Amino acid sequence: MSLKLYLLRHGETEFSINRGYCGALDADLTDSGRAMAQAFADEYKSLDWAAIYCSPMKRAIATATPLADAIGQPLIVRDGIKECNYGEWEGKTKEEVDSEFHDDYVHWMTEPAWNAPKGGESAVQVRNRAMTVIAEIEEQYTEGNVLMVAHRTTLRIVLCSLLGIDLGRYRDRLEYPAASLSVVSFKKYGPLLERMGDRSFMPKELQAREG
Repeated sequence: MSLKLYLLRHGETEFSINRGYCGALDADLTDSGRAMAQAFADEYKSLDWAAIYCSPMKRAIATATPLADAIGQPLIVRDGIKECNYGEWEGKTKEEVDSEFHDDYVHWMTEPAWNAPKGGESAVQVRNRAMTVIAEIEEQYTEGNVLMVAHRTTLRIVLCSLLGIDLGRYRDRLEYPAASLSVVSFKKYGPLLERMGDRSFMPKELQAREG
């Protein structure tokens, strides 16, 4: 049996509904977001979990807690998988950012790997901290099922790093709806993406929600 990493994005927040830049803001889940987290726990509590890693941010903790409570497993909280810090863009919509920070926004949209939001983090910086957590997991768990609950940008950057996708194209190559699940197995020849953006564990009315 190989290591299998389950990458779960947190449930819906008000920011994920309006596509605003939440980043380092510690937003909580909506009622629908909490229902998404419970649906995941109900579906996956029978799986044999080796560990649950989680971002320290409120929305990630709230998403991971129903499963952790159901199986009696503690959360392993790591700062390295927090969401990207968007600096002065925090709390603003894309339209507001484009209007107030137009040149920075254009540079970031063109090459987000190395260009950061004003006062925030580049994709390279997020990768460097997040991949230290991935390295820890690979060292600690050579086999078994490990859950990581984190954030849209962070998880897309992690997947690009694992799968050899150009980091500057993380927004263009991978989508990650609220509370969606991706699964990567660590095989003989490297990471293998088995599932991407799965929300089939939710009721259909939750699957229909955007974010």
